[in-house]
Parts: sequence; structure tokens; C-alpha cells
Amino acid sequence: MLRSFGIVLAVVVVASTAGAQQQPYAGQEKRAVKALSDSEIADLLAGRGMGRAKAAELNGYPGPAHLLEHAAALKLSDDQRRAIEAIRARMAAAAQALGREIVEAERALDAAFAEARIDAALLKAKTDEIAALMGRLRAVHLAAHLETRPLLRPEQIALYNKLRGYTGADAPQQHHPRRHH
Repeated sequence: MLRSFGIVLAVVVVASTAGAQQQPYAGQEKRAVKALSDSEIADLLAGRGMGRAKAAELNGYPGPAHLLEHAAALKLSDDQRRAIEAIRARMAAAAQALGREIVEAERALDAAFAEARIDAALLKAKTDEIAALMGRLRAVHLAAHLETRPLLRPEQIALYNKLRGYTGADAPQQHHPRRHH
């Protein structure tokens, strides 16, 4: 009997714990924009990359923001630094503008649901709009990496990868495009 009670107690504890773990969105109904956390909104409005340029970053195409963080160690020339700063400024401006559009589009989708005025056509239009904006945002960040790489010498890229911790067996290859002057 004591053994049966122990088993029942264990089942109750596991069931209640599982129930609590199956509520991953609890509390998120209070968000200003339900689909975005406060930190995601802040990142979008600030134009941060949020990992959207990993295809470039992890394949030997450094990003301008991180290059500038390591400018001294990489011994960037004044010309390199100026060019990279200009790329970063253009990227940030474009990313911030798109970030504002994404937050507003998410807010509009959220409002359509909250006001029960959503239908299949509006749902498709809103989600297509958000997807297109997200794609454009990713392209802005990836393009900055693409534009930055030709400004660097192969040894700077290798050092950058080392500074960023990409030096394992799967470190990015150091293919460097031919420069056209």
C-alpha cells in the first residue's frame, strides 16, 4: 500500500510539473507585441543583426561592427576603418528602418487578432509582408559582410576568425576573392 501511494504521488508530481512546463507562452499575453519580446523589439529598432548574418560570419565574411570592435588587433588602416565605418553606418540605418517596419507590421498583425478582424486574406497579406521585411533585413546584414570582405587582407580575416573563436577544425575557409582595382 505504501508503495502504491508512492507511485501515485510520483505520478501526481510528474503530471503537475509537466503541466507547468507545457505552458511556454504564459505571461507573454501581456506583451505590447505578442510575437516579439522586449529584447527582440529593442534589437530590431537598434538595427542589431541578431545572428541573421551567420551564413557570412561563419564562412569567413567578417561583419563591419565586429571588425571595428577588433580594429586595433587587426591593425586596420585608416582607409580600411573609414570604409568599414561607412558600411556599418549604411547597414545600421537600413536595418533600423526595416526594424521599425517589422515592429509595426507585427503590431498590426497582433491588433488584427486582438480586435477579431482577421481573416485568411488579411492573415496572408500581413504574414507575407512580415516575411518580406525579415528577408530584406537579413539581406542588409549579409550585404554588409559581403561588402566588407574585399577590404581585408587574408591574414586579417584569419586573425578576425581567431579573435571571434572560429579557429576549430570547422573554422571558415580562407577563400579570398580576386580583387579588381
